[in-house]
Amino acid sequence: MTDRVPASGTVHWVGAGLSTGSGLDALCDTAARVRLWHRTEERAADALATLGLTDRAEPRALTLPALTAELAPGDVVVSMLPAPEHAALLSTCVAERAHFSCSSYVSPEVLDQVPTAEAAGLVVLTEAGLDPGIDHLFAHSLIGRARTEIGADTPATYRLTSYCGGVPAVPNDFRYRFSWAPLGVLNALRSPARYLENDTETTAARPWEATRPHLLSGETFEAYPNRDSIPFIAQYGLPPAWTPSTFVRGTLRLDGWLKAWEPVFEELKAGDDASIAALARELAATYPTTDEDRDRVVLSVSLEVETASDRTWTGGYLLDLVGTAEESAMARCVSRPLALGVRHILDGSLPAGLNRAAETAERSDVWLAELAEEGLNFTLRLGQ
Repeated sequence: MTDRVPASGTVHWVGAGLSTGSGLDALCDTAARVRLWHRTEERAADALATLGLTDRAEPRALTLPALTAELAPGDVVVSMLPAPEHAALLSTCVAERAHFSCSSYVSPEVLDQVPTAEAAGLVVLTEAGLDPGIDHLFAHSLIGRARTEIGADTPATYRLTSYCGGVPAVPNDFRYRFSWAPLGVLNALRSPARYLENDTETTAARPWEATRPHLLSGETFEAYPNRDSIPFIAQYGLPPAWTPSTFVRGTLRLDGWLKAWEPVFEELKAGDDASIAALARELAATYPTTDEDRDRVVLSVSLEVETASDRTWTGGYLLDLVGTAEESAMARCVSRPLALGVRHILDGSLPAGLNRAAETAERSDVWLAELAEEGLNFTLRLGQ
């Protein structure tokens, strides 16, 4: 087996979009050297100035040849680019023997390169943001606690729900605030959702049509499934003796969102790619995000386990964070866990090959404690 390439101490943060926040600041305190790559060197410098990081990181103009020329063995590349661009960046990392990290789901194109990266001694860190990321930490932690209390070999049924949403801190008529590209939001709604509910595997061709009320701390939200929840049953390592009754990973929206978005849904049902792209541009113009806006991130992960003898264990994590003038809640919640993962690449504690934010309850509890110590607040509720 090839030894892991030692981290050099240099971090290349690639992209400075809406999710780049105080995580970059934290890395500047840890890494020996940080470079921020953006569309132009001037825009990179402006982004550093906005974050208060002038003279603490080096601005660079992003092109793949320019990045490749500055990569050295053991460097860490942090991709904040759109998910379809990760594979090309990972390929460059493998060629130059650099570690790779991002907050996105593992794409087939990235997964195909993992064996080569692992053989070369490189870490590939993915799903290390908010959702996916902190949601995984919460889920693994809850499952670990339930396993300790109930016993992995005890026959039981369980319900696991994981809902996350970025919403306006002050509700508006649209019941939404764009925290990422409108076209991405619309295309996510066009993707079928597969999940398990009340012992039945279900596929919702139009996820919003499966929207349900969801009560959190006395506040009613609207929740709907997204993507494919089923593979996460295996990824979360739930005991084989436990049978899933409900397993849903999805999205939270403010109460009233379903009604406010009716015209959008009609366009999604009837439109093609071109018309949906036009709709995205129209929504971006109609509902712009301004410097005065404050966003809110809400993430709720709950687990209920019931044994054949009617013993019930319940637990849940809740993160509810409002952005500030200095940093949006979304940027904080994405960049902080990603930076934490990069720091664990730098200190050598992550092995070569594919790593997600959390793959065990033990590591999840460690990472959650570290995030809490850094000021990312959340609550844990346990009941018997």
